[in-house]
Amino acid sequence: MQRKRYDLPPLAFIQGFEASARHLSFTKAADELHLTQSAVSRQIKALEESLGIALFERQHRALSLTSAGDELYLVAVDVLGRLQSATEELRADRRARHLSITTTTGFAALWLIPRLKRFTTAHPDIDVRITATDAKVNLDRDLVDVAIRYGNRDSMPPGAVPLFGEEILPVCSPVLLHNDATPLKTPADLRHHPLLHLDYPGMQKSWFDWGTWLTALGIGDLKPAGTMHFSQYDQMINAAIAGQGVALGRMPLLQELINTGALVTPFAHTVAGTRGYFVLTTRHADAKPYAGEFIKWLQSESHASTAIDDGLVATPQQS
Repeated sequence: MQRKRYDLPPLAFIQGFEASARHLSFTKAADELHLTQSAVSRQIKALEESLGIALFERQHRALSLTSAGDELYLVAVDVLGRLQSATEELRADRRARHLSITTTTGFAALWLIPRLKRFTTAHPDIDVRITATDAKVNLDRDLVDVAIRYGNRDSMPPGAVPLFGEEILPVCSPVLLHNDATPLKTPADLRHHPLLHLDYPGMQKSWFDWGTWLTALGIGDLKPAGTMHFSQYDQMINAAIAGQGVALGRMPLLQELINTGALVTPFAHTVAGTRGYFVLTTRHADAKPYAGEFIKWLQSESHASTAIDDGLVATPQQS
């Protein structure tokens, strides 16, 4: 009898293992796969018996991968990702073309979504799917086509395309400019208003804060009328639009809000940022020519608000 070319465990076992290893939980894997916890547990046990080696270390209310489990997980992610990509391509002729995009919540809410209709109107056959998250997404594992990421050039992988840099300056509702009792004619007038702050993990390592901006203008000891803190950038900007205080705005991220009059810039003093927005493509986009069309559209929109700063200034400076 001819020997089988491939002596492999059932695909369902590999899927169950990959989900369990990713979540480090049989229960969460079962929820994702629409199975019972016991069914996933049996799959893993059968897979371990088939291989003759333990893949997980089972502790009280804890699950971790063995060294063999780590090795198999890397292979399973790659193989399942390739199978998923191939399956998507085979099905592509029976459904609308889709484009998976991931970016930060602030970029999605304040820059991308307000402009997106211009792209979808020109390309109605492309199903644009946006995942907005400030967590770093595994682009290959999550089958992402295009990622728009915020950071400095050194943190970006080779091939990242710069979209635009940023300048930091105060922004507020026009309502605040029309109150004679609390003027906003000079930066020192900020003492009459609450200052809106952005707080997030790692913020203490960032120069993007009021202390840096005020110090750059020689008024680092300014005491505002109050403070408010936010964990998401778009939340802070919405508070500024509502007239609840003055925020530090990233330009050109807020250019549409400035153009529409929802926000104004009371002062011309800016600080050049150390970071910017970059576009990344993945191997999933290689078979999708329309991914390139989307990137060209992004670049066109960025040029409409500002020229791409190829240098992305390395150190803050006052202009």
